[in-house]
Amino acid sequence: MILALMQETTVTGLAADEAGFSLIGLLLEADPIVQAVLVILLIASIWSWAIIVEKFFALGGARRSSRKFEESFWNGSMEDMDARPGAGSDPAARVFASVSREWNDARRGIVADGHSEALVSRAERTLRAAVDREVTRQSGGLGVLASVASASPFIGLFGTVWGIMNAFIEIAERQDTSLAAVGGPIAEALFATGLGLIAAIPAVIFYNKFSTDLNRLADQLDSFSQDVLVRLSRRVHEPAGV
Repeated sequence: MILALMQETTVTGLAADEAGFSLIGLLLEADPIVQAVLVILLIASIWSWAIIVEKFFALGGARRSSRKFEESFWNGSMEDMDARPGAGSDPAARVFASVSREWNDARRGIVADGHSEALVSRAERTLRAAVDREVTRQSGGLGVLASVASASPFIGLFGTVWGIMNAFIEIAERQDTSLAAVGGPIAEALFATGLGLIAAIPAVIFYNKFSTDLNRLADQLDSFSQDVLVRLSRRVHEPAGV
């Protein structure tokens, strides 16, 4: 009895293999529309993971380098703005470099005597614009993650609906409702939805993480810029040679 069951299982397995029930075989024999959907989802998944890896190191590095710049910056005195570190590879250094140029130009006479309020206002606008530029620079790629997260499930669902529709058409043409005839087309159709979820879930998770990290970086740069502005506003009445 056991031997008969084993023989029956072997014959069934061989028949399934001959029918192309392997995953690769199913995908190769799938409808061209389903294949196109799978290729699109595969590209979207690879693209999103490339952005995830790049942003993971870029945002973390930007926050750490900005924090180090701020620590080294405030360790000195504000007696000489020209002696401060200028442009660098981290966001805080670039923010300070932008306002430092504005400050130095104004102190050399671009802003006339008696216009201290204008100098502070210009410095504030410069700092705000610099922070916005840095946030925009660091947010590159998040739009792609958002698009992949929102569109991938629907693209996969489209592939599934199309595949199941073709499966039913094929069943009607063959007049065969056996598992061997139905299983393959339905499996390849459902694989489209699975691949869509595989692409979307990491994109959603890391989009939320990077959005939070970006907000923290923006708050960090904004606090730094406000501190710099306060220190600058204390010096606007000093002579230009100080």
